[in-house]
Amino acid sequence: MSELMTYFDAFDVGQALREYPIGPDFVARYAKISRDELRSLQESRFRKIVQRAWQIGFYRRHWRAAGIEEGDIRGLDDLVKLPSYSKTDLMRSVREHPPFGDFHGLETWKSNAGRPPIVFQTTSGTTGTPQPLFYGPVSRELQNVMLARAYLLHGVGGGDVVHSCYGFGTVNAGHYTREAVNHFIGAILVSAGTGAETRSAMQVRLMAQFGATVLVGFADYVRKLAGVAREEGLTPGEDIRLRLISAPLGGESRLTLSKIWGGPEVLDLYGVGDTGIVAAEGPEKQGLHIWEDAHVIEIIDPRTGAPLPDGTIGNICATVLFKADLFPVIRFNTNDLSAVETATSPIGWTLRRLRGFLGRSDNMVKLRGTNVYPTAIGEILKRDADTNGEFFCQVDRAGGRDEMTVFIESAENTQALADRFRRKLREQIGVEVAVELVAPGTLGPRTEIESRQKPIRLVDNRPKH
Repeated sequence: MSELMTYFDAFDVGQALREYPIGPDFVARYAKISRDELRSLQESRFRKIVQRAWQIGFYRRHWRAAGIEEGDIRGLDDLVKLPSYSKTDLMRSVREHPPFGDFHGLETWKSNAGRPPIVFQTTSGTTGTPQPLFYGPVSRELQNVMLARAYLLHGVGGGDVVHSCYGFGTVNAGHYTREAVNHFIGAILVSAGTGAETRSAMQVRLMAQFGATVLVGFADYVRKLAGVAREEGLTPGEDIRLRLISAPLGGESRLTLSKIWGGPEVLDLYGVGDTGIVAAEGPEKQGLHIWEDAHVIEIIDPRTGAPLPDGTIGNICATVLFKADLFPVIRFNTNDLSAVETATSPIGWTLRRLRGFLGRSDNMVKLRGTNVYPTAIGEILKRDADTNGEFFCQVDRAGGRDEMTVFIESAENTQALADRFRRKLREQIGVEVAVELVAPGTLGPRTEIESRQKPIRLVDNRPKH
């Protein structure tokens, strides 16, 4: 009978925190590291993940198809020679090598005896079928460390009661939020999940009952919960006294979120299931500091994949420097749009900063020659007091002409208000759209905001060619 390797056998927490420190230790070691010293550290970690990648069928196929052979990639200067990949490539791998694809690297162990335990999750499926995610104990816990870094930078501490409305089930966010807080911060975590897992009305009552001080989750649902609190007779800032909201803002107005919750600090962070959290905002609120000891972040052209200079908007392309136990992540094209800030850090940190999430390049529709992003529409509407911020975009082809209808939740339903929204959207997105006002709460079945990690904001009904 082979010896069982437990999760805890495979992960040395002391070594991990020495290599990837958190809190004040992270600031002391990495916040003002010289670019030469950082580059040297990245180089050594990069060579390890490339070595691991050559053991995995997915990378051998992907790289050799681009003319890359072992020995061609000697360091980070060669990174741009490697083709990027996206969820599309991973899902093709799943179809061709069911049920899990050939990217997880499990075949490199002849038996389960020496293989590390596996943590299996999926993505939320926001842009299609959920994608499998695989972690070994090292990559899983270091991903948790990166999230703990973000929360500690935001000011979360052991004395907080953290209410989490990230989803559970197979999706990743709720599980690893729980792990990061419990393993590396020590705050009390109320793991409520989405509205489908713990009803929204119950969530706000739990926040009041348990004295929530920090709220974490996706910003759309965080905003919705404030309205539910008022419907339940609870006053944010009095009955629920949050001091901090830590959320991927994704176009949400920081000022609006703070106002509707009674004035807490609101801070941003960014990551995806494949990479974990790669960057987080500091209290100065001037860009998201990239964990560059753990990630190499490029901004690439959405069409060509070529690297773009700092300050230019393009797709975030991530290489994770600590994932060498199961599946390495090397030049993963997230299709999330952002840019690297060019101004000097106001607090003197040498780490580069992301501008934040600016939309998705694969969730754009071309409407009569104009690129339209639902996230841009959301940003416009969420700053308007005549709507609660809930919206849904539907694209149809009528009489040979492409038309978009934007459904907007509003307590007032008049033609004058609909016309005002139509004019505002035309002026700011550059193309005429139809506007239909609906009662608050009406769009829930379409957006699935109660049950999804990230609500659906766009349906394109045009014929596919």
